[in-house]
Amino acid sequence: MEKSTIIGIVLGLAAVILGMMLKHAPVGSLVNPAAFMIIFVGTAASLFMAFPLSELKKFPKLLKLLFSQQQLIDRIQLIRMFMDWASITRREGLLALEARVEEIDDEFLRNGMRMIIDGNDQDFVRDVLMENISATEERHRAGALIFSQAGMYAPTLGVLGAVIGLIAALSDMSDMTSLTQAIAAAFVATLLGIFTGYVLWHPMANKLKRLSQREIEIRLMMVEGLLSIQSGVSTIAINQKLAVFLTPQERQRMTEKEEASIGEKE
Repeated sequence: MEKSTIIGIVLGLAAVILGMMLKHAPVGSLVNPAAFMIIFVGTAASLFMAFPLSELKKFPKLLKLLFSQQQLIDRIQLIRMFMDWASITRREGLLALEARVEEIDDEFLRNGMRMIIDGNDQDFVRDVLMENISATEERHRAGALIFSQAGMYAPTLGVLGAVIGLIAALSDMSDMTSLTQAIAAAFVATLLGIFTGYVLWHPMANKLKRLSQREIEIRLMMVEGLLSIQSGVSTIAINQKLAVFLTPQERQRMTEKEEASIGEKE
């Protein structure tokens, strides 16, 4: 479970509800079926107009990604794995890694390993892997675009909802008390539109972009590691080359583990 998504939604709702209470606005006015219809159904209609059905079918899966913990291999673990493979390659050759291929869980890394074991040219391996990464980035970009477009449409639909509410309110001005209540209710759609646009859809699009970037960084790290093994570089060289992908905190943690490992051997 991705806790930050839940925390964000809860804090957003709390900000609106508590803000209304502090301003002495009736919280019950948020229960407005017409406003929900205009914002959510209207946003859905806009998305169906803007995107092909083949892309919109991925919407439930994208939502699941936002609420699920991203499962990526640990970078330090990945570096140690490549160092181990480099050591085997220098001692026994690339073919010795064939027994390790089926142990690899990541499909991208497994396919890359098979290509270098099969003896493909290094430029060919790099081109195939980078094309794979590029295609993945494009799919991720298209998914995030659905949410960012929803965030753009929702606030405007909120204005549309307010206009519809005002038309209904001003159509009967015989009772001023009912009129003021109807005008207040008309702006609930604007509130919902702004809230969903800037607290839900746009932030969700940004989170999808961040998740994509983290996955792409790991894959680029894999490409460098695979090509380094194919070139026959030393374990130290691979460590130095892949360490550039680590954050300062991860480098510190890796150094501490190495020192602890050396201490155990002594």
